[in-house]
Amino acid sequence: MSEDGNIRRVREGHEGTGPGAITPDGCAVELYRRLGAGTEPDVIGAAVPAGATLLELGSGAGRVTRPLVERGFAVTAVDESAEMLEAVGQCAPGAETVLSSIEDLDLPRTFDAVVLGSFLVHTADPEGRQALLAACRRHVKDDGRVLIQREGADWHTDLPRERHDPAGYTVRIVSAEPVGEGVNSVHAEYVFPDVRWTQTFLSRPLTAEALEGHLAAAGLAFDGYLTDDGTWLAARPR
Repeated sequence: MSEDGNIRRVREGHEGTGPGAITPDGCAVELYRRLGAGTEPDVIGAAVPAGATLLELGSGAGRVTRPLVERGFAVTAVDESAEMLEAVGQCAPGAETVLSSIEDLDLPRTFDAVVLGSFLVHTADPEGRQALLAACRRHVKDDGRVLIQREGADWHTDLPRERHDPAGYTVRIVSAEPVGEGVNSVHAEYVFPDVRWTQTFLSRPLTAEALEGHLAAAGLAFDGYLTDDGTWLAARPR
């Protein structure tokens, strides 16, 4: 479709608006080129040894990939969007890129750490969640770690809320509406001085106990929280 801000319908329950290419889960490539890395590289960098091999699942446009490469990690970035991986190649040329869905990924090697960020573990589909975690398990070394980003306990109820980034843009989570069977439809807005994007996606809140159960079913064991707010955790092969 043209870059006119119209809704691009993609994966069921997901959609995005704004200029540029929209990925199957409603993410705008140009938006993710602009977003900052936040604290993610600090969290990941503190959880694995210097120079470790990292498999970044769902890398997007490379906002986290780039600082990880700059810190000396050997990063393999995986995404199902060719446009996202093109952006990775431009901003983090030291990273290897792999075009694949996470669920179907089957590389002939394992890594010191596997990163499942962007709250992907909260996919609405239980079978899809197990497929994501299974991909983490088959690609992590037996003595490695899987690093997972999860939502905060009140993220679907403390709404609307917004964050003003020092770079000059605002991220706003507008609503999380129940759509059945424990799944919410979350609507987010990203407002820049010159442009605005939106994304709507499905998310399933998970208790700590439920997530540990999903980890166990994938052959992983909870290995502690990496942040005080519990939004990053580590798991190890069982």
